Amino acid sequence: MQFMPAFAPLVVLTFLGTCLVLGVTGLAVVYGLVQRKRPVVKYGLAAALTEVGIYGLLLLTASLGSQEKVLGPGEQKYFCEVDCHVAYSVVSASTTTTLGAPPQQAAAMGTYYVIKVKTWFDGRTISAHRGDAPLTPNPRRVTLVDGQGREYKPSPEGTRALEMEHATGAQLTQPLRPGESYTTVLVFDLPADARNPRLLITDADGVEHFLIGHEQSPLHKKIYFGLTPQTNAVVHRAQLPDAGGIAGLAAQRLGPPRTAVVPGPEVIQS
Repeated sequence: MQFMPAFAPLVVLTFLGTCLVLGVTGLAVVYGLVQRKRPVVKYGLAAALTEVGIYGLLLLTASLGSQEKVLGPGEQKYFCEVDCHVAYSVVSASTTTTLGAPPQQAAAMGTYYVIKVKTWFDGRTISAHRGDAPLTPNPRRVTLVDGQGREYKPSPEGTRALEMEHATGAQLTQPLRPGESYTTVLVFDLPADARNPRLLITDADGVEHFLIGHEQSPLHKKIYFGLTPQTNAVVHRAQLPDAGGIAGLAAQRLGPPRTAVVPGPEVIQS
């Protein structure tokens, strides 16, 4: 179990507090300029530079002290949603060279990696007054990174082939209530020379670049999901989540997912 970022409430409060102090300092500088009070402008700018310097030092210190981590099968990566946490884990992984049924069948340029990811709203992390209202997870950026550091985005062709089979599962941004979960099937097309691929699920580009201890901040190491797919595996459509509608993909109220060995390969039948 890994949290992104660690000590999220403290990290967020530190960022917001710094922004507030900088805002007040900025107003003081503007006041000094309007009133032509050079000492106010001078000390205001000095204070702002000091604040930025201290925060930047903390940001880089946390990044340089970070370590890359690779999570095993079933292990969870938590993301802070301010008043609650959403956890992600890999349910299964497999490889194949084709997806879907003719005539919509898609052939990989190299090898398709088909990965089933579970999203779980941990009801134990909510505040006492939050209630049972649904949560829409923040946008995520999903990539596969091979041993050479090359990054791959999800394959549009492979994803489209699974969509024709109603086998892609829920969107990663589908709302869910405390305790609920759903699965999403991701497809990547990797070249034949790709080795040791790891899945990266992280926040989309935004303010996270400026959060102390967040993996999106400069020079910070990442938390990956390790994959152990079997070569030339195929997946039975019946074993994949049905994406035909919210009813077919209804999020289930489950307890904490248990660590388990990644299931064997699955096959998509035409």
